Amino acid sequence: MATENLTLSAPEEQVSPTIAAEDVQRQETTETVAVTDQTTQSEEECAPEVDFADEEAALAADEAGLEVGDETAEEAAHESPVADDLFAGKTKSELLDYFATQLEEKPVPALRRTVEALKVAFYRIRRSEVETARRQFIEGGGEAENFVVPTDEAESRLKELFKEYRQRRDSYIANLDAEKEANLKIKLQIIEELKELISSDETLNHTFTKFRELQTRWKETGLVPQANVKDLWETYNLHVEHFYSFIKINKELRDLDLKKNYEQKLSLCEQAETLVMEPSIVEAFHKLQKLHDEWRETGPVPMEFKESLWERFKAASSRINKQHQEHFENLKAEQVKNLELKSALCAQVEALAGEPFTTRKEWNKASERLLEIQKTWKTIGFAPKKDNTRIYERFRSACDRFFELKRGYYADVKSEMEQNLQLKMELCEAAEALQMSEDWKKTTEELIALQARWKEVGAVSRRHSDQVWKRFRSACDKFFERKAAHFSSVDDEHTANLEKKLALLEEMAAADVKKGGYEVIRDFQRRWGEIGFVPIKQKDQIQKRYKQAVDKLFETLRGTERDRQMGRFKEKLSSMKGGGERRMLSEREKLYNKVRQLEQEIALLENNIGFFAKSKNAESLIADVKQNIDKAKAQMQDAIEKIRLIDAEAE
Repeated sequence: MATENLTLSAPEEQVSPTIAAEDVQRQETTETVAVTDQTTQSEEECAPEVDFADEEAALAADEAGLEVGDETAEEAAHESPVADDLFAGKTKSELLDYFATQLEEKPVPALRRTVEALKVAFYRIRRSEVETARRQFIEGGGEAENFVVPTDEAESRLKELFKEYRQRRDSYIANLDAEKEANLKIKLQIIEELKELISSDETLNHTFTKFRELQTRWKETGLVPQANVKDLWETYNLHVEHFYSFIKINKELRDLDLKKNYEQKLSLCEQAETLVMEPSIVEAFHKLQKLHDEWRETGPVPMEFKESLWERFKAASSRINKQHQEHFENLKAEQVKNLELKSALCAQVEALAGEPFTTRKEWNKASERLLEIQKTWKTIGFAPKKDNTRIYERFRSACDRFFELKRGYYADVKSEMEQNLQLKMELCEAAEALQMSEDWKKTTEELIALQARWKEVGAVSRRHSDQVWKRFRSACDKFFERKAAHFSSVDDEHTANLEKKLALLEEMAAADVKKGGYEVIRDFQRRWGEIGFVPIKQKDQIQKRYKQAVDKLFETLRGTERDRQMGRFKEKLSSMKGGGERRMLSEREKLYNKVRQLEQEIALLENNIGFFAKSKNAESLIADVKQNIDKAKAQMQDAIEKIRLIDAEAE
């Protein structure tokens, strides 16, 4: 007789890889990343953040004391996966009501995954509420370090429900070993009753009915300690076979029962073989355990099929077990590689956090790089369980450090911008104080200096930038618009003055200076001075024409006066001639000394021109000096001419 050895597929002997698989799945709930950059949107361009809300919620739940602990084999066997959208859109109150209902309706081993998913959904809402309250507190003028997280009655109720669940679970786990021992005693008693049944003298119908009752009790009795599973089952199965072999039952009834068992085990073989196509290797393994339980509880089959059925079932089980083992070996290798990849990402973030960024452009570029790293992190699977929390804490710490430094930078920028705003407000006030001034030249220079200072002052926040610039520009524009309006009217006046001076020049050209004498020239000079400014472009040209006209008048007048003076001097020489040569020599000596004196004066005046060139009013001073030089030269020329007349008379 072939012996059915179920060691390869016994569920109790495959507990460790099952738990490992569930632990890997559960690690997702332990990962969180502090990716929130609290720099205000008005101060920088912010890229979209990587969504770590579920991970942060899971960590918040654990920090609140809602950690469940490792999953047991019984929980893995009882529970089915929780639908991803089970808690989508639910409020905190609805989540708590669902929790309370599940506590009342479901056994403790079937609740673990539901509780894990529910607490993450709850704290995702809770964290969102806290962040909103924190933001409103800061926007209201509060300091971030003074913010106090508000209490939440819903969170208190969640903790109470969780406490009740954990007490039930702890009690369940504590009683599980005792229950297995009790189950062992029950099954040993069933075996004893089965032995007695074989040697019983009861009628066939009563014996077979009793046998069915024992089989039912065996199936309904729960798990037993792992160490007793194999021997217990083999002993039970042996006595079942003895019952069929030795008890005198109706062959037809026995054959019918064997056929029924054959059909049931054939179905179990087919189900085991279809598990090869199951998408989830872990789920296929769990289903295989249940098939093995059913196989054990199914009675004997005809001897001719016993060996072939078992070999078929064992072959299907071996394929599933092999896939399951390979899956976890590959998973472990993948987790080691994931640890290497995540370590590299940690190093990159730590390097970013160590960079001395000094401009907003550099910080924004670095933030974009960090967000890309975080997105990459989300695509990498889990690290080995013993390293998973540690590597995540390293990653989160580096991210937190980066954003802490970034917030510090923007706090300094904000302070600098506030100082710049104050400086620009002062420049606005200075410009506004000058906007009504009529000292056009001085005020223009002062406003240009203020504008240069404005450019030197750094940036202000966008919230105030446009407003303060418009204020400063408005004050400057107001002055320069007034200045433009003023000089527009002045230009019209200057054009009229130009026409007047051109008319006066024509009058001067036609004047009879010989008749009017110096009074005519002085009158022209007075009238010219009374006429105001002309356009700046024509100033030099019109002034030159005026000087030429005045010089011409003086030359004409001086020529006439000189002729009269020389005539009078000749008459004077005639009278001197009768008085002797001595008087003429004395007159000559006087004239000679005057020439020498005029030469010295001319030399001194010409030398002074070089010094006057450095004076502020050099142009007018030089003109006066040149006029005095011309006058001295004319006087000297007259004296020389008189000396020549005296020398001519002496001959």
